[in-house]
This record gives sequence, C-alpha cells and structure tokens, in this order.
Amino acid sequence: MSKDDLNEKPAVVLLSGGLDSMVAAGIAKTQGYRVNALTVDYNQRHRRELDSATLIANAIGVDRHLVLPLDLRKIGGSALTSEMAVPKDGVGSDIPITYVPARNLVFLSLTLAWCEAIGAQDIFIGVNALDYSGYPDCRPEFIKSFEKTAELATKAGSEGAKFSIHAPLQFMSKAEIVDKAYELGLDPSMSWSCYDPGEDGRPCGLCDSCRLRQQGFAQTGRQDPVDYRKRI
Repeated sequence: MSKDDLNEKPAVVLLSGGLDSMVAAGIAKTQGYRVNALTVDYNQRHRRELDSATLIANAIGVDRHLVLPLDLRKIGGSALTSEMAVPKDGVGSDIPITYVPARNLVFLSLTLAWCEAIGAQDIFIGVNALDYSGYPDCRPEFIKSFEKTAELATKAGSEGAKFSIHAPLQFMSKAEIVDKAYELGLDPSMSWSCYDPGEDGRPCGLCDSCRLRQQGFAQTGRQDPVDYRKRI
C-alpha cells in the first residue's frame, strides 16, 4: 500500500538531534504523518547533534531531511554560539547563558516557511515546560501564540489554512520522555544532549542538558547508553 493510499498528511518536525526532538519526530511518525525533518545548523559550538539528527532522520524514515545553515554566531549572546564557558555547576533558577536569543521563535518561523512551501499545516516541536533549563521559548503560551502568528503571517493562513503547532512533550517529565523513546522503539544512543563535549567527543555529563538527561534515565531505572566523561 502506497503512502497516497494511506492518505498521510505532511508535517514538518523541528529535529535538533536531541532526545526530545527525536521523540517528537517518532510521535509524528506513529500518528501517521509524512515527516519532513528540519535541522538548523546555527553554527553551534559543536557539530555532534547535527550528526545525531541525520541518524534519527534515517532511522525514523522521514520523507526529507533538510539541514538549513543559519549562522547565529554572528548574533551571539549565548554560550552555545560563542566562546563563553558553559555552566557545569547544576541547573539554577535563572535563565542560563546557554539560552540562544529567540531561538525557537526563529526556528519555528523557518519551519513555518517550509510548511507553507510544501502545503503542510502541522508542525512538531519537542519543547518541554517541566524538565528544562527555564528557556522562555519553551513555555506553552509562546507555542500557542505561534499558531496565531502562523495564520497572520502567511498567504496560506490568509486563505483559511489552520496551522497546528504540536508540542507532544510539553508537559512530560524527562523520565516520561525516556520511557516514550523506548515505547516508540527508538534508540536513545542516537540522540545527543550535551552542550559542551570534550575533545574526545564524549558528552561532558555536567552541563544542564546532560544533568537533566541523566536524571530522567535514573528516574526510569534505565542506564543511559551514552558514555559520559563524568556522571552526576
């Protein structure tokens, strides 16, 4: 039976290469969407998550994987787009310097543009409002507001198209996301979470993202298959 026979709808998934985006892409696939994966190469401090995005896209079987270059180092303002040191002393209560200015707003705009170009109305993003580092562009009210922005900003929207921003992990804990990965048959070792890998290519184990990932695995009673340089 062909994809046309299945009448699958196209969707664009923002695929960073991280655990959350991998699970979001897996959910889109199991819900019957034809997945088009968008990865933004924003000249972040390492390339490893871009490699992971390719691994995940191939494993899931996306229709197309678009890697779009966008040099956010020219804007700066984040430890992920500069030479500022990545914090390693634990997740704090303030917005950390790993926040990239307006990143999800920029990325969703690019995702929306591709949606309109291919006739899709569904966007999947792996943002999470529970186990995260306090980034404002992960908040539910921001994600909801972008649906209205999409309607107002596009030709398709002015002609009546209704865009849907799917954030299936929005209220899931990291442990629940880990469980979901296994439920979907996805290998977490394909994904990459670390902000600051060592020269040997192994994740640091101490940045916010590594800590949240390790805590999530620990809460499920599973061993994270990633080989950390240090474990919390």
